[in-house]
Amino acid sequence: MKAYKFKIGGNQYDVTVNGIEGKLADVTVNGVNYQVELENEISPAISAASAQAPASVSDPQAIPLEGAQGVKATAGNAVGGKKIGSPLPGVIISVDVKEGQAVKRGQKVAVIEAMKMENEILAECDGTVTAIHVSKGDSVLEGADIVTIA
Repeated sequence: MKAYKFKIGGNQYDVTVNGIEGKLADVTVNGVNYQVELENEISPAISAASAQAPASVSDPQAIPLEGAQGVKATAGNAVGGKKIGSPLPGVIISVDVKEGQAVKRGQKVAVIEAMKMENEILAECDGTVTAIHVSKGDSVLEGADIVTIA
């Protein structure tokens, strides 16, 4: 397990890489667990290195995270539907859809509070909600999956 401290846009993020298997990394960011999809599979030697003691960000063995080359931590098309991601970090204050519900492009699926402002998360396509990835009160980072629409 490797631990890092990142400062992004003036905000401090404590990131722990819990493990990597194939193209999926299990990470904890400020106490919230995420599954991060890597663009390329990590070799077993590097995966084993990620399970060692904490390292600095400048460590050559460090596994790059969000925003770094080789990592896709933002929303995108996925098997089983279109994942709608958070446009900014914040706290989920409402989830306005249920699994199995039909939605139209532009329909509100959730509301996130960031910097004392409420921001609506809208469906990017017509379809059916196949998964809800957050709950009211969850803290999320930019790009975190909110819902999946198929």
